Amino acid sequence: MSYESHQRGAAGLSVGCAVITLSDTRTVENDTSGAAIQRLLGEAGHKTIDYRIIPDDPATFDALLGKFLGNADVQAILTNGGTGISRRDRTMEVVRRRLEFTIDGFGELFRMLSWQEIGSGAMLSRAAGGIARGKLLFSMPGSTKAVELAMTKLILPELGHLVGELRK
Repeated sequence: MSYESHQRGAAGLSVGCAVITLSDTRTVENDTSGAAIQRLLGEAGHKTIDYRIIPDDPATFDALLGKFLGNADVQAILTNGGTGISRRDRTMEVVRRRLEFTIDGFGELFRMLSWQEIGSGAMLSRAAGGIARGKLLFSMPGSTKAVELAMTKLILPELGHLVGELRK
């Protein structure tokens, strides 16, 4: 079976998603990245099951991840923020502990596409994706442009296909 026909087999699959913004400063009113993720999911026919803004605190994030990983309605968890290299950016340490295996191409391609837009600063991103407890987990930077890039070029074109594969 060709990749295209394999991918089309999951067309129309609506995926239940949890969205987490990790930030010490964002609120519902100014979280343009979390809003962009939810808007893009809806436009693509997917559902936001839950949306949270939490501080970039490993224990808080790990507890919320555990809750979402245990929710049968959630097939994918999409995070933004905390993927940089500052002292407060601890998202990826929690994500890496939770991942059973990684989707290496997500981070690699995200940084390549980012490099085309912002140059060498792309190497500072630790964006990553993978599978945790049978669910997709993608961690994106907190910038709205980065979220839109990751969602439109990488995540949304494959989201239904990936969930379909996990259900087999």
